[in-house]
Amino acid sequence: MFIPGHKHALLCSVFTLGFVVSVSPLSVSSARAATFDLTPAKSLSRVSPKSSQTKVSAEKDATGQTKIVAHADENIIVNAIRLRDRTNPDTTSLFRHSLGFSSYSAGGVSALPVLNGMADDRVATIVDGMRIASACPNHMNPTLSYVDPDSVATAQAIAGITPVSIGGDSTGGSIVVERRDPLFAEHGKLLVTGHVRGDYRSNGGGSGASGTITVANDTWSLRYTGSYAHASNYRTGGSNSRQVRSTSYLSFNHAVTAGFHKDNHLASVTFGQQDIPYEGFPNQYMDMTNNRSTYVNGKYKGDFDWGDLEARAYWQRVDHVMNMMNDKGGHTATTGMPMNTDSRSVGYSLKAIILLAPKHTLTLGSEFEHNGLNDWWPPLSGSMMMGPNTFHNINNGHRDRLGHYAEWNAQWLPRVSTLLGFRSDLIMMNTGKVAPYSWTGMMSMADAMAAQKFNASSRGRTDTNFDVTALVRWHPLDSLSIEGGYARKTRSPNLYERYSWAQGGMATSMIGWFGDGNGYVGNLNLSPEVANTASFTITWHDPTDDGWEVKVQPYYTYTHNYINVVRIGSFSDGMSKLQFVNHNAQSYGINSSARARLWKTEAYGTGEIRANLNWVRGQDLQNHSGLYHQMPTNGTVGLYETYQNWTGRIETTLVKSKSTVDWVRNEPRTPGYVLLGLGGSYRWRNFLLDASIENICNQKYYLPLGGMSLGDYKATGIMSPLQGMGRSFNVSLTASF
Repeated sequence: MFIPGHKHALLCSVFTLGFVVSVSPLSVSSARAATFDLTPAKSLSRVSPKSSQTKVSAEKDATGQTKIVAHADENIIVNAIRLRDRTNPDTTSLFRHSLGFSSYSAGGVSALPVLNGMADDRVATIVDGMRIASACPNHMNPTLSYVDPDSVATAQAIAGITPVSIGGDSTGGSIVVERRDPLFAEHGKLLVTGHVRGDYRSNGGGSGASGTITVANDTWSLRYTGSYAHASNYRTGGSNSRQVRSTSYLSFNHAVTAGFHKDNHLASVTFGQQDIPYEGFPNQYMDMTNNRSTYVNGKYKGDFDWGDLEARAYWQRVDHVMNMMNDKGGHTATTGMPMNTDSRSVGYSLKAIILLAPKHTLTLGSEFEHNGLNDWWPPLSGSMMMGPNTFHNINNGHRDRLGHYAEWNAQWLPRVSTLLGFRSDLIMMNTGKVAPYSWTGMMSMADAMAAQKFNASSRGRTDTNFDVTALVRWHPLDSLSIEGGYARKTRSPNLYERYSWAQGGMATSMIGWFGDGNGYVGNLNLSPEVANTASFTITWHDPTDDGWEVKVQPYYTYTHNYINVVRIGSFSDGMSKLQFVNHNAQSYGINSSARARLWKTEAYGTGEIRANLNWVRGQDLQNHSGLYHQMPTNGTVGLYETYQNWTGRIETTLVKSKSTVDWVRNEPRTPGYVLLGLGGSYRWRNFLLDASIENICNQKYYLPLGGMSLGDYKATGIMSPLQGMGRSFNVSLTASF
């Protein structure tokens, strides 16, 4: 496409030839929302926007100030970078450029987050103030699986030194995701705004759609958000491309948010439901054949003379069903293996930020979480192994956490500030008596004996944990900032780590969220993990024009009573039976990122190069193996350009071979690889077109944290690491109003 009078045309055409979803700079893109004048002297009439580059809708925040904001098509803010890439339905994909972040591969919408080598429950994952435990022995429904990426307003990943106000009962860091707050119109106006979006991915025939609409005046706001995502099995790269079994999924999300705004007070309540009729898991023996979550979430924010107050409360019910999808043989009344889970969660959080002095604040908080869980496996008709009775894996189990914290933020000098926090968490756990499929059958003898021993044991456990965070920030130069400190973080075992009691080969293989094909046994005598982390971050940047920045973040963590495993048996297929135990462990690494503006001209727009590099190493200090699923050295290098309504990107992902593994779990080694992506996006009036080619060279590669390809193993008898997705053409179109 040639644009008369602009030298930029050729360069723009090159960047958009491949149509890749791009990462745009921090500028807020234009769109129009409908506003209506409600003053008595005038009839309802549409107000014309001032210009095509100006938003006319307005939002009032809790302080009562009116400000222009991005509405229906606003980009997601992830660690201060606005993202437009919405073709991936998994919310963990939002963090792919964050320092120290990686993820365990799982289902299409259910990857498990990793920060600095610490995964899953070791990361405090909070969505709208809710911290929901996985209601599944394979962790098929982690916290981030309950939120669609298109409904996210901000997403933040904090690795290492985490403030106590956003991270209790965790050791690896925190992930905080917030949906959009309610929007309000200017006084006397009616605001109607929203957007619809559709996307398509060629590899696996993935498709998705989402939309939102808000109707609001200056006091009340009502918003509906819905989304849909579907994909069939994806194909690998390479000349002998093949289908990866058990990677299909179907997901629906619906939410209605009502908001009220008055002076310095904002209140909202959200009612939502998620349905996942099916989701394949290529690295598990089972698949998710139904998952329904219903939740209510309330929030209040108030601004007072003494400071700010925030209160949240939530309730969630999860009904979860596992069995085998067709790729693993399917299921009928007499085949497969039904496994059911029923979970109830309820909690609250209170946070007050008190102004002690002009440059000193004290944050006080209280939190409570209750997670109740029933996990039972109905008998299979005609089966001698899975019958005649119901297998009770966790019977009326519960895990309650009551936490309190105090955090002092002080600005001592113009260039020196500190953060000091203390936190206590009381963890109370218990479960009822359990039962095997049969108390007398020979095939259930190991489980029957284990159930008798478990039922005779005292199962109630109470842990008293405390955390400390001490952080210093120093700006010796306008171009240099140094932030460093120490954190003590504590995490108690989850319900499955403590209460998975079965000893039989089949039953233990159903426990485990690691994707490694091994079987897992719980341990009533587990102690909480205590992680001691020292870390500092050096940021060197352009103090005048923000033209470049370099950031380096080394860290070291020593974990006392790290929950790892020991081998207590083996299976005929070469897999192992493992039991959770406490060991001491250490992990250390360096995260780094850099960016530099290459050009900024009227003729060629703005061009920028960005790069990041992450390295982590974890070791069990007792058996001297590597810690499981530590991402090998990895990074990205990308060239990004923005010109008027066009954006473009070319990006390379580099991953080193994985040679340091956990030999106790038979973790596989994987070769290194390089992936290339290319593309661009274009905005025209209220429409935004994004498109991409991922893995342009159709590279064959294995996922370092993908585990074993158990779906393919069941069909072919060949055990290998899980392969990644081959070349895919993606396109997304958003229309705003």
